[in-house]
Amino acid sequence: MRLGPVMVDVAGLALTPDDIERLQHPQVGGVILFARNFAAPLQLIQLTHSIRELRMPHLVIAVDHEGGRVQRFRHGFTSIPPMSELGKLWNRDPAQALAAARGCGFVIGSELQAHGVDFSFAPVLDVDYGESSVIGDRALHSDPHTIAVLGEALQAGLHAAGMNSVGKHFPGHGFVRADSHLEMPVDDRTLAQMTSSDLIPFQRLARSGMGGMMPAHVIYPKVDGKPAGFSAVWLQQILRAKLGFDGLIFSDDLSMEGASTAGGTVARANAALNAGCDMVLLCNDPRAQDTMLEGLERRPVAPTLAKRLERMRGKAISTVALKANAAYLAATENLARVRG
Repeated sequence: MRLGPVMVDVAGLALTPDDIERLQHPQVGGVILFARNFAAPLQLIQLTHSIRELRMPHLVIAVDHEGGRVQRFRHGFTSIPPMSELGKLWNRDPAQALAAARGCGFVIGSELQAHGVDFSFAPVLDVDYGESSVIGDRALHSDPHTIAVLGEALQAGLHAAGMNSVGKHFPGHGFVRADSHLEMPVDDRTLAQMTSSDLIPFQRLARSGMGGMMPAHVIYPKVDGKPAGFSAVWLQQILRAKLGFDGLIFSDDLSMEGASTAGGTVARANAALNAGCDMVLLCNDPRAQDTMLEGLERRPVAPTLAKRLERMRGKAISTVALKANAAYLAATENLARVRG
């Protein structure tokens, strides 16, 4: 069974019967985890193992694990600083900042894959204009050229650990004050203005091996009247054709208010896929997920989706490692029974 173009979440620390049924739907291709899905390292290994056992090819497993306030797994994981700390370090010592960025990428990639997670939605490539509270210290710097260099170093660290990267939020969320989770942000800048600023890091990383990209739920009316994630202008003409990006395009969460201009849940998913997204995310609403999965247009699974999804698999999550994890889990369960 081929993997589909939808990424959903799961309810808690272990799969429920409803989770299992949903994850086996042919339109599903991936799972995103949240803090509610994590209690301890062993439990996370058990959860990711149970997700992989459901399908062949395996569903891809992702998480938002940027560092700072957006790090879903804490206990037993290295505490990654907010990305703005790398920018501050750059201002004092660029060489040290580059080394730290590579180190952060390597730690994120190594630790997540050791627990069965394929990739993180990182790095954030938005420019810090001092306006956006939802971006804030998640941004690497206020200078797009510095963001490009630090982002590339962080990406190199991820790649060294066997993990691919996902840049967000294309073409830039940092200029607008409104939070797209709660409002519909509008950025009135021209394409020329954005090309000389916000697009710089996206272009650099797109051309240096970035595996995925996530567009912003922001409208840029001087370029197109639709939010970037629903815009063929942004995704196909600019991101694909102009910037040369050939990786996987993920929508941002379709439950966010910034996605509401596209209509209801099913309409949002179809609009995003028709505009050029390869995979759509819908989180924190199981009923809406079921509605979307049943209502989504039955389109042939593009060969490019399988190819791009395969790139997103954690390279360090080998068959040997998965079998070792399975043996470890079985031994742990047997020990627990003996003790009981």
